[in-house]
Amino acid sequence: MLAATTEPQLESKSDNARSDDDSPQEIAVVPLLGRSIEALTEWVIQHGQPAYRGKQLHQWIYQKGIRSLDEVTVFSKKWRAEVSGFPVGRSHIHHRSESPDGTIKYLLRLRDGLIIEAVGIPSDKRLTVCVSSQIGCPMGCDFCATGKGGFTRNLETYEIVDQVLTVQEDFQRRVSNIVFMGMGEPLLNTEAVIGAVRSLNQDIGIGQRMMTVSTVGIPGHIRRLAEQQMQITLAVSLHASNQALRTRLIPSAKQYPLSALLDECRDYVKMTGRRVTFEYILLADLNDRSEHAAELASELRGFQSHVNLIPYNPISEVDYQRPSRARVEGFTQQLKDKGIAVSVRYSRGLEKDAACGQLRASKAAETISTAS
Repeated sequence: MLAATTEPQLESKSDNARSDDDSPQEIAVVPLLGRSIEALTEWVIQHGQPAYRGKQLHQWIYQKGIRSLDEVTVFSKKWRAEVSGFPVGRSHIHHRSESPDGTIKYLLRLRDGLIIEAVGIPSDKRLTVCVSSQIGCPMGCDFCATGKGGFTRNLETYEIVDQVLTVQEDFQRRVSNIVFMGMGEPLLNTEAVIGAVRSLNQDIGIGQRMMTVSTVGIPGHIRRLAEQQMQITLAVSLHASNQALRTRLIPSAKQYPLSALLDECRDYVKMTGRRVTFEYILLADLNDRSEHAAELASELRGFQSHVNLIPYNPISEVDYQRPSRARVEGFTQQLKDKGIAVSVRYSRGLEKDAACGQLRASKAAETISTAS
């Protein structure tokens, strides 16, 4: 069943805006979204309701997509009045940008007024949501628009789950796939990400095998993820075929050598029985040459893995360029010739502000310009 059909509220406040209803005390309360049916049952019992009301509340939150407890009409008006101020945990759409191919990028305003990005990517057979795990990103990757905007804070589990419900409501279509490839480094927010994966699976009904968690690699955290024994796909942002080049592109690689990262990925395969996907952004004349393909093939030979090549999506802050299609095809063929499983992922929604972090940055700039 699809979530509620009510139109999400459109907002035009600045990134740091806070609604009049969101006092610091209210924001400190952990909302209901993201809680399991068992946790919701415990909550309704604590608030004077019989246990069976927990299942009803679960249905209204995850299937009907309520934004306020006032909407739960199966509960008495008296009880709804008593708990009406308790937050469900839904965001509001601050801005919505649709590409001709149907991809929709959302800026979502959270309860504290901060803004995050989420993306809905439709196809004939599936609807994928690209979710954020942090507000901004502390990793500082040189080619990434999100990293240029700095880091604010981690997202809570409910703030991640809300992104999926929001996209599902707006598309009026069930979400089938989740990729943690939006703003932020998921493995710097592991607890909330794991909580979101479990809620999206158990509460919304999206299979774990339909979820991908992307990371540049945080020492020890890939093993932590493996210990959870989840059926997700691990996608490691490699982006380079040797340590020197990777350090140039990803500052954190200085503390995490490529050899150590790959060893931890091999441990992940052994612990979970699932292959690792390696993301490799192709940057013209930087990491897309024949020698880079040969190095990459050498590192991954015999590895239970798959390589996703991603032609670069240019941003205004740096001078990196997208390689030609011929260069992309040549790199791909060289990996195939050496027995490496590989595919090319051409980004959807390549029009204005397509790269992750760009839309949020552009709207912030507009706000500043308007206020000047």
